[in-house]
Amino acid sequence: MTNTNRPIRRALVSVFHKEGIEVLAQAFVQAGTEVVSTGSTAKKLAELGVKVTEVSEVTGFPECLDGRVKTLHPYIHAGILADMTNPEHAAQLEGFGIKPFDLVVVNLYPFADTVRSGASDADIIEKIDIGGPSMVRGAAKNHATVAIVTDPKDYALVAERVANGTGFSLEEREYLAAKAFAHTAAYDATINEWTAKHWPKPETFVAPAPENADENAADKSQTKFAPQFTRTWDLAHTLRYGENSHQQAALYLDPLDQTGFAHAEQLGGKPMSYNNYVDADAAWRAVWDMAPSIAVAVVKHNNPCGLAIGATAAEAHKKAHACDPVSAYGGVIACNTTVTLEMAESVRPIFTEVIVAPSYEPAALELLQTKKKNLRILKVAEPVKNRTQFKQIDGGLLVQDMDLINATGDDPDAWKLVAGEAADEATLKDLVFAWRAIRCVKSNAILIAHDQATVGIGMGQVNRVDSCHLAVERANTLADGANRANGAVAASDAFFPFADGAQVLIDAGVKAIVQPGGSIRDEEVIEAAKAAGVTMYLTGIRHFCH
Repeated sequence: MTNTNRPIRRALVSVFHKEGIEVLAQAFVQAGTEVVSTGSTAKKLAELGVKVTEVSEVTGFPECLDGRVKTLHPYIHAGILADMTNPEHAAQLEGFGIKPFDLVVVNLYPFADTVRSGASDADIIEKIDIGGPSMVRGAAKNHATVAIVTDPKDYALVAERVANGTGFSLEEREYLAAKAFAHTAAYDATINEWTAKHWPKPETFVAPAPENADENAADKSQTKFAPQFTRTWDLAHTLRYGENSHQQAALYLDPLDQTGFAHAEQLGGKPMSYNNYVDADAAWRAVWDMAPSIAVAVVKHNNPCGLAIGATAAEAHKKAHACDPVSAYGGVIACNTTVTLEMAESVRPIFTEVIVAPSYEPAALELLQTKKKNLRILKVAEPVKNRTQFKQIDGGLLVQDMDLINATGDDPDAWKLVAGEAADEATLKDLVFAWRAIRCVKSNAILIAHDQATVGIGMGQVNRVDSCHLAVERANTLADGANRANGAVAASDAFFPFADGAQVLIDAGVKAIVQPGGSIRDEEVIEAAKAAGVTMYLTGIRHFCH
């Protein structure tokens, strides 16, 4: 087998973050490596005993433009990019009097850290690294003869290979190059994410329309949806397993977002699992659909088994739990206000996987931490609205605005009364609650509510009439035989394609229904409500949740 190792005799080191650089310095001193470096990195290495040549000595040109130009010079980049297995490259370097590099160690300006710090735009722009990525990409391209190191976790191995003179094999240099390209790609993606939000397309930036062009043909979505969807996430930690035990899984974080659910502070309990994150995120979104009212959601398998508004957190939890106490076993609880000791006491006897809230009373937190040691206790800031959602499909990505309760049809003042009498104040409050709550139920979704709490939920069925049957069954079999559907209200996330689904609700005693409308058989559905004297409103907007 051919030996492809290349000893490291000359290295270029330019790092913003200098943690761990001591181990490299020791190896450079031991091996007598020639080291070229920049500014503060050169100073740090010299303090550690390394004989350093500053970049300006190599280029014969000083740093300028407040440090914006340091390494952008042929004496540096030719030394990085020369493929020393190519005789012509080697001859050209010799002719120019340029020495090649065997190792390049670089990490980049802290762009994401600067954004998260709340710095000004001017300061953020100064942390867009130019020379660093150029050196990284050049060395990675020339992995035939150069080892590129961007990850401080690799310093110990690099130091060992420098000290013992073996360097790295071609296969190892390829691996390091792949890591380097991933590093710069993620860096650029972070910059792209920030600039896309801060530098939108101006209204004035409009190309002249071709003659005879259809004035309605312009794709307005081009402003919102860029030709490329470029994002990056940083690995936070691996999880025990994924949705099932045979699947591997990990959590990644948006480098520019410190407030999202993924950044939850865990105050107690076992580590979070993949399914815990999915269910808790769904519960967290559900309770904030009800803000500013105090709300509690109980979620199981990414579906609510209870959701309620209350005068207190404890009351809201009691009402939400009562919807389906059986399914609440092993569920996730979310509350959009401070968890009180009274609420914690009511949670205590119930086997619960996760509880999430923006804050906890000290006594409540102590009770949950000491009496429910396995309960995962999360503290999360109020979610930011208007986020973008995406879902991976085989070979592609679907991107959309997040579904929020913010459309014109979500306002009860815009609803159209098509059957029965106008709802009284209490009934209308329940209808508004039911309409907001239906957003978080998997389609096809039917929700029955009373006193601003769910009492029966039919979700995830492949036809709407089955969801109606399921909602009625749960309303009337999970409360010690009480007929909770009778006198309640109902919501449907999309129109009734036939009158049969609405008739199931009507026969169960529901007094008012809110639904989008839009079916070719709307009149049949409306006539069924009229015949029974049931109030029916159309919203003109749907809330599918697939």
